[in-house]
Amino acid sequence: MGGITLAACRCGASAAIGLALILSVSIPASAQGLSEKAVKTFMNYAWSLTPQKFTKPDGTSVLIDKTKRDEVVVPVQKAREVIMAGRLTAHAQICDLPEAQVANYQSLMRRTQQVEKWTPQQIIYINQLHLTTVMLLTGKIQLVEKRGDKEIVIDDKKKSKARTCSKDERIKVKKLIIEYLNSEPKVKSASSKKQG
Repeated sequence: MGGITLAACRCGASAAIGLALILSVSIPASAQGLSEKAVKTFMNYAWSLTPQKFTKPDGTSVLIDKTKRDEVVVPVQKAREVIMAGRLTAHAQICDLPEAQVANYQSLMRRTQQVEKWTPQQIIYINQLHLTTVMLLTGKIQLVEKRGDKEIVIDDKKKSKARTCSKDERIKVKKLIIEYLNSEPKVKSASSKKQG
């Protein structure tokens, strides 16, 4: 069975090239199948949408200095992992699998937080990269090119046709998400850390 293809948005010329690179990779392709250029394109879009201030549900705020991009943006290898998880989340959304969509996102964030090497700013960026990937692939963001600069516009009008997936595609997406969830490293308990 071939991979699921998506029409993400109406794009300017250079934006379309970047998106074509992302969309040309079928779902079952490994994370290594995503080119560095495609990953960096998504990273740039996510950075432009990353807020300067983020307020967590508990009311605490995290400030992001937009002049210090290199301190916030994660390495390409981590970004590739986030984008591939975002692709699965987007496909789950299109295939109307809300539980799988949430579980996939939560698994990505647990994996990220288990490593304990990312700053709060980087975790916000990782979250934004995931969200940007989902929005691009589901057609919620329209990319417009102005005078050589990329401008990202949220498309609330939903002009594009609703994307559906076949029963086979739905089964395939669900299976891939289950595989992703099952590959999540188990959290070490406090007692096993003391023993090890």
